[in-house]
Amino acid sequence: MTDAAFPPGNRRTLLDMDRYQWTVLFAAWLGWGFDVFDGLLFNYVASNCIPTLLGLKIGTAEARAATLQYTGIGTSLLLVGWAIGGIIFGKICDRIGRTRTLLITMSMYAVGTALCAAAPNITVLFICRAIASLGIGGEWAAGASMVAEVVPEKRRVEAGAILYTSAPMGLFLATYATYWIQGLAFPTRPEIAWRFVFLCGLIPALVAFVVRWFVKEPERWKKTAPSASPAISELFSPRWRATTLSGLGMALVALISWWSCNAFISTVANGLAGVDAAAKGLGQAATQLQVQQWGKFATNMFNLGGLIGTLLTIPIAKTMGRRKMYIIYFILSGLAIMGTFGLDLAPHDRLYGYFFIGLTVFGVFGSFTYYLPELFPTRLRATGSGFCYNTGRFVAAIGPFVVGSVASMGVDALHTAQQMLFWVGAVPFAGLLLIPWAIETKGRALED
Repeated sequence: MTDAAFPPGNRRTLLDMDRYQWTVLFAAWLGWGFDVFDGLLFNYVASNCIPTLLGLKIGTAEARAATLQYTGIGTSLLLVGWAIGGIIFGKICDRIGRTRTLLITMSMYAVGTALCAAAPNITVLFICRAIASLGIGGEWAAGASMVAEVVPEKRRVEAGAILYTSAPMGLFLATYATYWIQGLAFPTRPEIAWRFVFLCGLIPALVAFVVRWFVKEPERWKKTAPSASPAISELFSPRWRATTLSGLGMALVALISWWSCNAFISTVANGLAGVDAAAKGLGQAATQLQVQQWGKFATNMFNLGGLIGTLLTIPIAKTMGRRKMYIIYFILSGLAIMGTFGLDLAPHDRLYGYFFIGLTVFGVFGSFTYYLPELFPTRLRATGSGFCYNTGRFVAAIGPFVVGSVASMGVDALHTAQQMLFWVGAVPFAGLLLIPWAIETKGRALED
């Protein structure tokens, strides 16, 4: 009997899952939520962190240009480390197990993020971020594989989408932690407030050790655990090549779109708030408060849209299938991005567009926690899922770098950034060309 069955003595609960299956889902939910929380803290404090480490005055035109440039560089480096960690720990996960990999990766990204608080310069900051990125990349495959192998077959889509709701929740937490610390606790000391934000990254380390006590290795994995780590080359053997390219293609389109947009939410919102504050003649303290409030509003719009969009993948995937679901999300993603950054909108009104970007660009990620594990057998599940979900980040890393670098060179960096982001909307439209090669997994049982 596998974990997908109901152990004797346990009563069925919501969605036909027993208490232990919900415990596993919650453990993976916490792991991924804090993964995203730690991963995006840098982007939320960049407008204060980067000028401070570069010796620039916060809020000046020079500081805004530098923030755009180094946010792009830092985000791209994070994605490269994320990809490397995802591939390496995907293999490790299939070798040593899901729960042990969760413990290692969560501890790694927690410590790496907290060390950013002590960074004396931008180089050390990026080194600490690199350490965190390896753990951030490795956690996803372990959590997604564990949930897919433990929950009932007929509830895999629901469980996978619920698992990914932790991503917007992690971003909500990052948003409010940043606002409470930078906007309320230290409103007049932005040059030091960001360091306390990074210290919040230690929280996942405590959660990791608690998770280890309550979650055991899935029976499904223990029955098929390989004696040696699976080889990446096997993913491109004749048997699995089409499968691997299917998962990689869908993830690549989503990753480029998401990271190109998300990396600059706070920077764009802060820039719009600064322009509005200058037009109103606000003082420094009032301007800083408005900057934090607009940044919080924009990220909340993005996260709320992402939460709803994630849950909407459940009925779409179960009724229409995975392939049609990606067609819908890609088309709407392109329209949302181009509308947000292409329409002539008032500064604050433009921030509402992030809800629609979240609904589509963010929401589609709710599918990967069930779609990618469905593509591979148990012995290759974490390796294949981790490879598809993370390899695309090597290419996705180009997006934030190009947007940040080009935007920082413009006379009006904020306007140039919006022009660059408008053309990011072409990416999901181009992704429609890959749909014919996407493998449909609707109704398919998880393969042992």
